[in-house]
Amino acid sequence: MSVPFLEVDNLRKEYSRGLINKRITFSLEANFSIEEPAIVGMMGPNGSGKTTLFELITGSNLPSSGRVMVMGQNIHDVRYDERDRLAIHYHQSYQVRSFHRTRPKFMMQPADCEYPMVHLFDEPQFNTQDGYIGFMLDFFRKLRGEGRLVFVCLHPNEPFHLNIMREVCERYIFVRDGSLTLADDFDKLVELEPVRDYLGRLVDVA
Repeated sequence: MSVPFLEVDNLRKEYSRGLINKRITFSLEANFSIEEPAIVGMMGPNGSGKTTLFELITGSNLPSSGRVMVMGQNIHDVRYDERDRLAIHYHQSYQVRSFHRTRPKFMMQPADCEYPMVHLFDEPQFNTQDGYIGFMLDFFRKLRGEGRLVFVCLHPNEPFHLNIMREVCERYIFVRDGSLTLADDFDKLVELEPVRDYLGRLVDVA
């Protein structure tokens, strides 16, 4: 029996302030599973928890509770220098995110993969000239065709951003105030009232 590509299992991340009277300033909750290769579009307001979720999936951020299983392995139990064989996070201009080491290597397990199975692109910079967008979309499709799971996270501010998501993504996640809403296709995504409020005029012109 095959295991899901990604299981985000009752995941919670809390940020708090104060030593004595602790006050939670932000919390993210996520619980979903993706069974097979796909291209997943993600969007949401700034500060909603999108990058935090990517960091949790790749193991560069520790959850307050819950777990992230990539190809059947708990990413936070995998050796630090091998986590990118399971999931890799490209932040904005394709800079790979780093992580903090909190456990010795001998207490951790090796990755079962040699090449990243989950690729997370965090607000990639799309150049509208010289065919660059087409190149990137072909790259996402190539990864998916090789049996990888691809996330494309955008903060749409132009109609072409939504056109990109409509063209290349197969399912969607909307993140707002630390909570996730999943949609099976683009039309269902933009029917959601919080999504329409977030996108504003872009819904009608894209």
